[in-house]
Amino acid sequence: MDKKLLLIILDGVPKRNFHRLFGNLEGWVEAGEAQRFVHRAALPSISASCYATIHTGVTAATHGCTGNGNVFRLQQPDVFSQVRKAGGVTGAVAHSFWSQFFNRSPFDLVRDVEYDEPESDTINHGRFHTMTGYGLINQMTPSDVDLFASLTNLCGRFGLNYGMLHTCTLDSMGHRFFHECQEMDHACAMMDEMLAPFIPQWRAMGYEVMVTADHGQDDRGHHGGNSDLQRETALYYFGEAEGPAQDTVIEQVQLAPTILSRLGATPAETMRGDIFLK
Repeated sequence: MDKKLLLIILDGVPKRNFHRLFGNLEGWVEAGEAQRFVHRAALPSISASCYATIHTGVTAATHGCTGNGNVFRLQQPDVFSQVRKAGGVTGAVAHSFWSQFFNRSPFDLVRDVEYDEPESDTINHGRFHTMTGYGLINQMTPSDVDLFASLTNLCGRFGLNYGMLHTCTLDSMGHRFFHECQEMDHACAMMDEMLAPFIPQWRAMGYEVMVTADHGQDDRGHHGGNSDLQRETALYYFGEAEGPAQDTVIEQVQLAPTILSRLGATPAETMRGDIFLK
């Protein structure tokens, strides 16, 4: 496999926050250097369920993860396993739920917080965190610039074909402060500023890049249900492929087969969403 792609998931960012507060991402769209779509989360629009759907291409009715309290090793084929079948190298910098879903469960703090397993048939290089002790008073989230640097490190050291990064910072801020406030404005602007220098680096390393969220949040910082604020987020694509018209709605089940098609890997038969990048 000679193609490369990175998926960056900023947890819990409603579409309107991307559009009005991420000046660098929007600037690339305005300059014609990125394409922007609407990404619509599957139901329930809760974090763990969306993580599972993004990578398996099936909804909770099939993969069985009904919420954050129901995390286990998934049985369906996923993006990591399909990339490995095609001979690619995979990596992830993310919350420990991702390791449980796509590598092994339960998560062992010592064994699984950091590993390099070249022979694994799912995630070869993992850097995970648990957010143990998370609450409204203490978010327990790592610095996002450290996460972006960790992913870049894995790309350079191990030549990842597919790398995925997930951060909960903005989701946690939304739950704590809601959205019409100075704190949320600043948090989104800071995320945009920290992310921006890495995108040209990744592109120079030969990666196509997708930036999105797993779901949105409503005015009270809630998600899980069926409102547009809870389900709709933005999806930015940096690369050579052609997508549909700007702000076309992309269903969450379309991500897995599209990512695999860009990498030259075969989507699993269970991944029936339409490929949106050609």
